[in-house]
Amino acid sequence: MKQVVIYTDGACSGNPGPGGWGAILMYGEKKLEISGYEAHTTNNRMELMAPIQALSRLKEPCIVRLYSDSAYLVNAFEKRWLDSWQRHSWLKSDKKPVENQDLWQELLKLAGIHRISWIKVKGHADNPYNNRCDELATGEIKQHHIRL
Repeated sequence: MKQVVIYTDGACSGNPGPGGWGAILMYGEKKLEISGYEAHTTNNRMELMAPIQALSRLKEPCIVRLYSDSAYLVNAFEKRWLDSWQRHSWLKSDKKPVENQDLWQELLKLAGIHRISWIKVKGHADNPYNNRCDELATGEIKQHHIRL
């Protein structure tokens, strides 16, 4: 299986508000930057949209090291929150519905295809790939605000 490294980030101007996401996919010497925008969203939705879009670009099952500064994203997989949410019919421990179920379900589908290691990185620190993803995400927001 091919080994791929992915960095992702999401951003929102206001929460909710206009949002953007960015991702970098790296395979060997190849590097692909992708990003997108939503007019009315939340930061958490953008943090989930970035890995969805990145993983969707993979054409075959891969071994993936996915880096994100989102504890929400990484902990859902690493601390098995998703397992618990599914067992409890998508209800959290406080019996309230899990937010962003549509995106979580999409991520679960993609995670079933690939072997993914979810790795938390410190945001807005000295990681150049994480910083670039932040630039891509915030750049989408800035680009679209100019058009309003």
